[in-house]
Amino acid sequence: MLVFLAMFLLRLLYGYTQSHRDDSAGQSESFLSQVQQKNYASEKKFLKGEAAPTVSSQKYEKVAYVHSRSTSFTEDEKQLHGTIRQFGAVIQYQQESGNKGNRDLRLMIGVAPEKFDSCYYAIQKIGTIKSTSITKVDKTNEYRKLNASKVSLEKNLASLNGLTSQQGKIDERILLHEKIAEVERQLQELGVELGNFDEENEFCTIQFSMYEGAAARGIPFYSRVKTALEWTVKYYVMLMAGICLAALGAWLLLKVLTMVKAE
Repeated sequence: MLVFLAMFLLRLLYGYTQSHRDDSAGQSESFLSQVQQKNYASEKKFLKGEAAPTVSSQKYEKVAYVHSRSTSFTEDEKQLHGTIRQFGAVIQYQQESGNKGNRDLRLMIGVAPEKFDSCYYAIQKIGTIKSTSITKVDKTNEYRKLNASKVSLEKNLASLNGLTSQQGKIDERILLHEKIAEVERQLQELGVELGNFDEENEFCTIQFSMYEGAAARGIPFYSRVKTALEWTVKYYVMLMAGICLAALGAWLLLKVLTMVKAE
């Protein structure tokens, strides 16, 4: 009886903890990994020197995560797009799924750095906010490495182009042109990466996700008790049956061993 009571109380407690977990599930989910677009921004810093202050530019990636629930999905979606237009932001990724009553919206929004904070707080007025966070990562060293690689590749390309004017075998010249083509390809790819850091393309990122759902309602206590009791009866019977079978098996095994010893 004590086992039955313990199982019942544990299942009742689990019902309360699980309902809370379901309500908060997915609040911090990030979908940036699904998007190839990266947004970077610059921040000017004045460094004091012995002669005169110098200016240092920090490159960084700043991403805000906003997770919301909506009971008026269509109206909130309209408000969201209005807010995006208000701040001159750009939708860089959009995913919509689900039918009416169970819709889900995910947006990656590029915002000018100087408008980021205002836009971030304005978006938090849409729906019922479940979670928010901001992450800022310094990208200055990455930017410098990309520029250093670009200089190195440009020098390599100039050196290879200088060899084209020299005489050589056909297979050597073919190999030289292949190397030139490979370096040019690497420079093009590097140019795309550096283009993300260009001041004309500077953005901070807001990842906004919103799911449609009614306001959470408390589950009546009698319903929790009924569910816990049904679960407990089912698994208590299974447990008792398992114990009985195990005991019967052990008794039969003991009988067989006793008969073998008697012989």
